[in-house]
Amino acid sequence: MTAAVVSDALEQEHVESHLHPEPTYDLEAHPTPTGREEIWRFTPLKRLRGLLEDTPAAGSLERKLELPDGVTLSELSLEEASALGGTAPFDRLGALAARNAGSAVLLDVAAEADVTEPVRVQLHGTGTEEAVAGRVVIRVGRHARAVVLVEHSGSTTYNGFTTVLLGDGAQLDLVHVNDWADDAVHAEQINARVGRDATLRQFEFTLGGDLVRTSTNVDYAGPGGTAELFGLYFADAGQHFEHRLFVDHNAPKTTSNVVYKGALQGEKAHTVWIGNVLIRKVAEGIETYEENRNLVLTDGCQADSVPNLEIETGEIEGAGHASAVGRFDDNQLFYLRSRGISEAEARKLVVRGFFDDLIRKVTVPELAEKLSAQVEEELQRHVLADLELA
Repeated sequence: MTAAVVSDALEQEHVESHLHPEPTYDLEAHPTPTGREEIWRFTPLKRLRGLLEDTPAAGSLERKLELPDGVTLSELSLEEASALGGTAPFDRLGALAARNAGSAVLLDVAAEADVTEPVRVQLHGTGTEEAVAGRVVIRVGRHARAVVLVEHSGSTTYNGFTTVLLGDGAQLDLVHVNDWADDAVHAEQINARVGRDATLRQFEFTLGGDLVRTSTNVDYAGPGGTAELFGLYFADAGQHFEHRLFVDHNAPKTTSNVVYKGALQGEKAHTVWIGNVLIRKVAEGIETYEENRNLVLTDGCQADSVPNLEIETGEIEGAGHASAVGRFDDNQLFYLRSRGISEAEARKLVVRGFFDDLIRKVTVPELAEKLSAQVEEELQRHVLADLELA
C-alpha cells in the first residue's frame, strides 16, 4: 500500500463503523442521548451529574507535575489543540469536554528524546459541586520514548478529552490510574493516533469512583504501528465502571492487542466492557486480538462484556476475540485448601493470580507494587470481611 492510500483512508469524512458515530467537534451532531442508543445503553445517564448538559465547567483539579528533561508542558487555546491533529470526539461527552475546558494543555516529548524517568501528572479533585472539564494533548515526537503516568484521586465531577499523537517510530507507555473517592464521577475520551512503526502501550487501572466511563479510540497514521491496550478494574457495591475500546485499523501491517480484566464484589456493583475493532479494506496484513475476563466475587453483581469485530478485508494475518464472566474456580480453591492454605489466603492468591500478568507489564515498579496492595485492600472490603464474620 502507498502512503497516499493510507492518507486517503485517514481523511475519510466518517468512521465506517456500524457501532460508532461520526467523530466531530460539532456539538449539534451529538444530541443529548436518551439511553437507548448503542453507545449509551449501558450508562446510567442520571448518575453523570449533569455532564451531558452544555453548561460552563467552573471547577478545576489540583495538579502536580514531574517533568524530566526532554518534556515540556504548555497552555494552548482550544482551537490550537484541535489544529494539532488527531480524531475528533465520538460522543457528546467528548465534544462537551473539548468545548467547555476553557483552554488546553500540551504535554510535549521532544523528537529523539529518550526519557528514562516517568512523566508524572497527579490530578486531585476537591469537591463534586462544580463540574470540571479538561482538554489535554500528549505529543511524542519522532523516535522519542517516554512513560507518562496520570494519577487521579479525590472527589470530583470530571469530564475530559485527551488527544495522543505519536510520531513515526515513537514509543509511549501511557498509564492512567483512576483511584477516585467513592463520590467521584469521571468521564473521559482518549483518542490516540499511532505513527508509522510507532508503539503505544496504554494501561488503565480503575479502582475508585461512583461512576467511571472511559472511551479509548485508536487509529494509525501509517503502516507498522502497534497499539496494546491493557486494563484492570475492581468494582465495589454500587459502583459503575464502564470501559469502551475502539481500534480503527485504517493502515496496512498494523497490530493491536486489547486485554482488560475486572473483578466485582458487593450489591449492585456493575462493570461494562465494550471492545470494537474495525478492519478497513485498506488494512491488509494486520493482526488484532481483544480479550476481556471478569471475576464475580459475590452475589448481586453484574458484568457486561461485548467484543465486536468489523472486517472489510480477508487479507489479514489474524483477528479474534474472547470474553468471559465467571466466579471463583472451585478447583483452584480446592487445590490450595488441600495444601493447608486457609480459604481467605486461597481467595487472595486466586485474585492476585488473575490480575498478576497485567500488573507485571507496568514499567513503573513502585506503581506495580501499589496496585497489588490496592487489589488486596479491595478484596478485604467484602469477600475476606465476610469470611472473617462467618
